[in-house]
This record gives sequence, C-alpha cells and structure tokens, in this order.
Amino acid sequence: MTTEGVGNIDFTLCQRVPGRAYNGANGKKIAVWYDGEVWILKFPPNVSSRPNDQSYSNSCISEHLGSTIFRMLGVEAQQTKLGIHVNGKTKIVCACKDFTCRGTRLLDFCSIKNTVIDSATGGTGTELDDVLLTIEQQTFVDPTVVKKRFWQMFVVDALLGNFDRHNGNWGFLVDEDGHAELAPVFDCGSCLLPQADDNIMQRCLDNEDEMNARIYSFPSSMLKINGRKIAYHEFIAGDHPSELDEALTLLIPRIKALDIKTLISSTPYITELQHQFYLAYLEQRRCKVFGI
Repeated sequence: MTTEGVGNIDFTLCQRVPGRAYNGANGKKIAVWYDGEVWILKFPPNVSSRPNDQSYSNSCISEHLGSTIFRMLGVEAQQTKLGIHVNGKTKIVCACKDFTCRGTRLLDFCSIKNTVIDSATGGTGTELDDVLLTIEQQTFVDPTVVKKRFWQMFVVDALLGNFDRHNGNWGFLVDEDGHAELAPVFDCGSCLLPQADDNIMQRCLDNEDEMNARIYSFPSSMLKINGRKIAYHEFIAGDHPSELDEALTLLIPRIKALDIKTLISSTPYITELQHQFYLAYLEQRRCKVFGI
C-alpha cells in the first residue's frame, strides 16, 4: 500500500519482501513490494557525529539522477523512483527496481575477473589494462558486447562525475541454465558529488575555482593506469582506445541534446540550492570534460 501524489511516493506501508538482502556500503537497503514488483529501498547513510566524515547525505538523489541520465542517453540502467519512508524520522529514499527477480542472479565483474587466470591482480584490481584483458578473456558474454557497454558506462560516468565505479557494481545477469547477459547499470549513488553539503554547493556556484576543482581535480575514475586513477577530462582528451572513440561518437550528440533543465526541474524533494547546483555542475562537466 502506498500514498502517491504528484512527484512523491510514500513507501512506508509497502510490504517487506522476505528472504532478500543486499550488499553495499552506503546506507541501509530493504526489499519491498510496490505495484506488484520488488523494489530495493536505499536509505541515506547515517550522518556521523565526527565532523570530518563524508556523509553521502545526497546519495539517494544522486542515485536517481544518475540512473535516469543513463537511461535518457540510451544506456540500459536500473529503474529508480524517489520517495519517502517514515520510521521515527521521515527520510528521502531511492527505490531501485530489483532486476534479479526474473530467475537470474547478479554476477559482478569482480567475481568474473577472478575467473581469468591471466589477470595480474585479483577481482578488485582496477588497472585499466587488466580490466580490458579480463573483458577479452572472460567467457560469459561476447567481449565485443561487454567492451561496448564498458566504454559507454565510462563516458556517462565521466559526465556524472562518478568516483566509485569499481568492479563490484557492474556485471552480468546469469539465469538457471548458465546463460549470461549484461546487467543494467546500477549503483549510481557516487555521482554528482553526493557528499556536497549546502556550503560546498554554494561555494561552487559562487567561485569558479571551487567548481573547477570538482571537475578537474576530483572526482576521478576508479580505473587506474600505472597505479594512478584516471582523470576523466585528461583521458578523454588524450590518447585512448578506439572503443572509447566509438562510445564518444555515439553519446556526445546525445549528451549535447540532453535536457538537463527539465530533468532537474522535475526532480522531487530537492531544494532550490540543489536545483541550481545540479544544473550548473552538469552543464560545467558537459562543457569542460567533453568540450561541448
């Protein structure tokens, strides 16, 4: 049972789904029935009492916006909805449709990487050459198909400023007969500076150096070259694999045409400051990472 209005959903009274639990570091997660289907409610992490801790307080907004932008750009991604859940306190939550409820299980790329004997590092290693070797040598899904998704995901993550696309949050869906296919893109909670509070957002809007620091210096990709995290803007502007060129050729026209204003304006629960910040941040990344 839910109470739904314009732009908001109350998930409080949704029936819990027994026997389902989810991994992940950022916030609590529960499974509920919504409109006859299983959805994962992602809660914002508890804000630590230690002032130097990063709280990811906007991660639910980031999750929804990031997933929505992937889909708007034509890259298959998890369906999401924003809503509220009341348990003593009212919290904004991101509901993510559980795409493993069709008799499939998620096999993340970390697990797949562990099956490749020639890989120089373990499943968590994110050296680009080693990741690409794993894509070529894994036997679950056609490597050409995986490379196409991998580089398209990289391009959209570059637009969104995703600093946490590690080997555990993308992968394949495998059915009972062992047939595998790419899973929808999921776990976008580390996009769009989820740790930015009102003070940081206002500084970025008021000071170009503050904004540039969060485009050119941080965030970087989780992928590495010789132990150094890849800077999105440098890698896209410099020498890179031809498969990335193919992804850029496909996605840059779509990124240019992306209606950011309408997306942000239609997003519930965000404040006017957040509205201004997300709009400016995406426009600045579109310009300075891709030159468009």
